[in-house]
Amino acid sequence: MRRFTLRQRLRYAFDNTLSRGTPALIAWLAIASIGFIALTAVIVLVTHSSPEKHDFLGHMWHNLLRTLDPGVMADDGGLRVYRLIMLAVTLGGLFIVGTLIGVISSGVDNQIHQLRKGRSVVAETDHVVILGWSDQIFSIIGELVLGNESRRRNRIVIMADRDKVEMEDEIRERIHDWKTTRVVCRRGSPLDLGDLQIVNFNDARSIILLSPPGEDADAEVIKSILAIVNHPRRRKEKFHIVAEIREKRNMAAAALVGGDEAQLIETGDIIARVIAQTCRQTGLSTVYTELLDYAGDEIYFKAEPALDGLSFSDALFAFESSALIGMKTAGGIVRLNPAMTDTFRPGDQAIVIARDLQSVHVTASDPRVDSSMLVQPPERVAHPEKTLILGWNPRAKVIVRELDSYAAQGSQMLIVADTPGVEEEIEAVRGGVTRHSFEFRRGDTTDRATLESLNPVGFQHIVVLSDSGNLGVQKADAKTLVTLLHMRDLEMKSGENRYAIVTEMLDFRNRELAEITRVDDFIVSEKLTSLLIAQITENPDLQAVFTDIFNSGGSEIYLKPAGDYVRLGRPLSYWHVVDAARRRGEVAIGYHISARSSGRGSGFHVAMRGDGGEDKFGVRVNPPKNTVESFTRDDRVIVITEE
Repeated sequence: MRRFTLRQRLRYAFDNTLSRGTPALIAWLAIASIGFIALTAVIVLVTHSSPEKHDFLGHMWHNLLRTLDPGVMADDGGLRVYRLIMLAVTLGGLFIVGTLIGVISSGVDNQIHQLRKGRSVVAETDHVVILGWSDQIFSIIGELVLGNESRRRNRIVIMADRDKVEMEDEIRERIHDWKTTRVVCRRGSPLDLGDLQIVNFNDARSIILLSPPGEDADAEVIKSILAIVNHPRRRKEKFHIVAEIREKRNMAAAALVGGDEAQLIETGDIIARVIAQTCRQTGLSTVYTELLDYAGDEIYFKAEPALDGLSFSDALFAFESSALIGMKTAGGIVRLNPAMTDTFRPGDQAIVIARDLQSVHVTASDPRVDSSMLVQPPERVAHPEKTLILGWNPRAKVIVRELDSYAAQGSQMLIVADTPGVEEEIEAVRGGVTRHSFEFRRGDTTDRATLESLNPVGFQHIVVLSDSGNLGVQKADAKTLVTLLHMRDLEMKSGENRYAIVTEMLDFRNRELAEITRVDDFIVSEKLTSLLIAQITENPDLQAVFTDIFNSGGSEIYLKPAGDYVRLGRPLSYWHVVDAARRRGEVAIGYHISARSSGRGSGFHVAMRGDGGEDKFGVRVNPPKNTVESFTRDDRVIVITEE
């Protein structure tokens, strides 16, 4: 065993003390200063050289002041020895003060550096925690700000493996109106158990997990869920986690890890379903936007004892300023557009579309519906359709299957793309297509000659998909824009206006550039999922509602001819539309006036401006029941139904 000398041990102890930081340095400096001042005071007393007759403490005080203010040495009197001693005190004071300033300055710099690293614990409760960083975060924050403006103290805590100051700067550049919300940023990893305690995840009212960039994004999200729910210091109460999953094949694993504490949003599947539904119904994306963002009317849950004992059919007339669309039973089952004979029981909640929760209340209204203004629904026969899909990405397989489930037998579908490996993926989808004759051509969708050879005027529906699987966001959107410009130019030169175009954009900021293409509907992927995440974050019950709406097997939103419900060209109240839909087992939630549309380009991107207007490009969701309209053959009624 090696034996250490006393000097080595003392040096080791001294080094360990200094490693503790600025406080330790100041402590050692104070000890050295006291020792130096005491030594000089003893020398002055022993030599009797001072012109002032002080005791030991008096000399110490005198030397301390001289140490702090070396400039007074020119006024010293007394013996030469005393002057030399005071000179030593002055020089020692220069060293002590200079060192003290340096230590304090270094300590302040270190503290600022630590603050910039964002590693301090967040002392917040009942806050929203966002783990991870992506372009979606700005839309999510914006929606959470709007959705919580009635809260006096709303806090959003963000943790990502990025510089804290850079995150704060980016957020301030993109969001300007904060209302009652404050955002706090911290640097850390959602996978680290210690870092999770920095954001005080146990006291958060909800936790959002954003999908990171990269191929293993879902794996990172699943591990983050695991870190939260199995944290050794987790709370006893259940968490409310909203997690973004990209691939359907990873949903089972994520559900197994999260259990009933995680609300999983399969973003790719939802976007694909929305594109397929919007492709067949121009203006549908505007309706989705109205329901998803906090700038207009949203979906709320509210217990109304006055509804107890009423059938769902009768309850439709109990709300004058809100639209009843379903019920949540006391057992927690969410039913969208239930049977008209279903009855509200104690503990049940009404699911309504309203401006805000405060406006949801039962009214003793008198509909005064004139039955002569209602019409019998005509017998409509589904006709084969022709659909053109330009481009291919991971969501295309779901889009093809969804379109096939809606189409009539004998429909045709043509896919044109030059994506690597697209042939193998299309062959895998071909077997599941039963109602379309299926054709694929390899070609560049930005090439004018290729597009002309397709004769696009012969198609009723055209879908332009972003090449998100192989290109960057900006390059993919640029390719989409070129394709759209060619398609609209071909339509203009043909002299016909026959096909509707629905396209997918990746970056919300590119929407304004795309407006010149006069596309019927835009589906901005990141924006759509951001709105959905924000809604479910505030109310987990909404996931069941939107899952039903986006699923082809559930109750979906349709825009149907107004002439199938009421007499055309006659002024009538919206009560008539509600009653006409009720009689055929549907729920009316609004209407679309064709004459008020601004032509093409009235889709998802325009509606998301959040101007707060009641009528967005002819689409009006949840109008007051006493609103009087006169419908034409081009107008549509917006209903929720299983047809």
